[in-house]
Amino acid sequence: MDHKQVAQRVLKYVGQDNIQAAAHCATRLRLVLKDDKKIDQKGLDNDPDVKGTFETDGQYQIIIGPGDVNKVYDEMVKIANLRTATTDDLKKVAANKNHNPILDLFKLLSDIFIPIIPALVAGGLLMALNNVLTAQHLFAAKSLVQMNPQLNDFANFINMLASAPFTFLPVLICMSATKRFGGSRILGATMGFAMVMPQLISGYAISTTPHIPTWNFFGLHVMQAGYQGQVLPVLGVAFILANVEKFCHKHLKSAIDFTFTPMIAIIVTGFLTFAIVGPVLRTCSDWITNGIIWFYNTTGWFGMGLFGLFYSAIVITGLHQTFPAIETQLLANISKTGGSFFLPVAAMANIGQGAATAAVWLTSKNEKQKSLAGSSAFSAMLGITEPAIFGVNLKMKYPFICGAIASGISSAVLGLFHVLSISMGPCSLISFICIKPGFIPQFMLGMVIDLIVGFSITYIYAKRYNAKHPVEEDKDDTVGKIEVNDEVITAPISGQVESLRNTNDKVFSSEMMGKGAAIIPNSEKVVAPADGEITVAYPTGHAYGLKTDDGADILIHLGIDTVNLKGKGFSSKVKQGDRVSKGDTLGTYDFKLVEKEGYDPTVMIVITNTSDYADVKRITGKEVKENDNLIALTEPSEGKTPVATADPV
Repeated sequence: MDHKQVAQRVLKYVGQDNIQAAAHCATRLRLVLKDDKKIDQKGLDNDPDVKGTFETDGQYQIIIGPGDVNKVYDEMVKIANLRTATTDDLKKVAANKNHNPILDLFKLLSDIFIPIIPALVAGGLLMALNNVLTAQHLFAAKSLVQMNPQLNDFANFINMLASAPFTFLPVLICMSATKRFGGSRILGATMGFAMVMPQLISGYAISTTPHIPTWNFFGLHVMQAGYQGQVLPVLGVAFILANVEKFCHKHLKSAIDFTFTPMIAIIVTGFLTFAIVGPVLRTCSDWITNGIIWFYNTTGWFGMGLFGLFYSAIVITGLHQTFPAIETQLLANISKTGGSFFLPVAAMANIGQGAATAAVWLTSKNEKQKSLAGSSAFSAMLGITEPAIFGVNLKMKYPFICGAIASGISSAVLGLFHVLSISMGPCSLISFICIKPGFIPQFMLGMVIDLIVGFSITYIYAKRYNAKHPVEEDKDDTVGKIEVNDEVITAPISGQVESLRNTNDKVFSSEMMGKGAAIIPNSEKVVAPADGEITVAYPTGHAYGLKTDDGADILIHLGIDTVNLKGKGFSSKVKQGDRVSKGDTLGTYDFKLVEKEGYDPTVMIVITNTSDYADVKRITGKEVKENDNLIALTEPSEGKTPVATADPV
């Protein structure tokens, strides 16, 4: 490959002046373009040195291949005088390019509320336990505490713990929000405590207090009112606090900044909070709460059903992460709102998807799919739906739709009976503990309807679908006898072997780079899968290229998008040009750390010159240890031309 010529052609296809930023990973060029319409897609598709293209997350990616992509990138930088960038830099540029104020707001709320959800869920479950102890007509005419007076102190203790997160809700929100806005969490907590000080009239008692005392600030009368149960005013206060603090840090010198910035930030924010921001945003918050109550009361069962129908689709977008901000407001004013409809609907959505996945488990002929569906169905009904939705239902489409229909019907039933939750908690089969006492039987009825409808319609459709679209069962070890002219590539790491097509990366799953295998690792040692020369050894240690003595070009890619970790979790013991023998250590891979950082740890082993072979087949679908046989390569023989063969396992 003439890297300079390839770089010139790529620049011609995308437009030299059309590139905002450029970076590369182990296999592809990653570009952020000013105008995607200026791309000569036909030219890229017909270029012999371009293996494929696709667009994702605002980046236009051009697949060149390991060992060549970095050289093509270097030539592009020289020719077009591009500023070199990392993949992290590219993400920031792409994010600015795709700037969407509404999505930014949703992400902001998500970033603020997700960190405090554990405290709210803990408080919610404890509140549910307190309800079990103190609610009448739950197990009998009297409550458990009334029937067993010895439980009274325990119930009071549980109630105290349950009330803590909601009593000091402004503290939790202000801490998280101030940090998100770039300020100090401790100052945020201080301002949050100031908003719920005992000397203030409680936010819950303002409407029933005839005369609220005031402070006299040089003729300006400011109400001594607290902000218990408020969300919007706290967000406004955190925003002001963080910006006042940043202003002081910028304009005050080191010693003065350290001494006076906290005091200035608190006193300025405190005055604005109680004099202007708090009262105004409290009114806006009341309008929002009243609007939600009006919507619920007006649309009733129909609105609940519609919400249930689309809830799982909302989960796919991630927008459901903003719901805690609204639900918290409803639960904090429970005397006014009566409770929240979010948890009942979310529970129906999760159970519906779980029921649909269970039907797939019973009807599937594919052993791998059957195994995944079985475990995913159980976790979905316990509130963790990602494996069911993304691993099973969305791939097959109809189970997702059937689960959504079941959720819509059961949510409408809950709306008909006015079922609400009085605390936050798991959205699952055990959600009944969070439901308003006296409405638990109606919730259980909705749950049964959800399970029956979700399972039944998916099962019926699956039977008909499978009859029209028979699926062969997965098989192991289908290569059989390895011919004399075959080259065998061994496993570079221990773990469970999977099909390359099942990986969560479009480049590898589409086999644009070539055929091969994937391994879900269970060890950290990475070894050479054959004798040969190292052609790629990235400083980050996340990918290796190897040219075997028999002519195979192998790419070993450790994890998906792990180039973003900048070497964290990887160590390399080889460099480009080194000779290695099968089994020699290439480096180490801390796959547990990679997974903890939020990345897919799957290892891809790709034969990048697949077209040179008559067959490239994965030997096994079972668990392997390093140096076990993994991929068989069959060289073309007389009368046999290289063909693209399906992965048999």
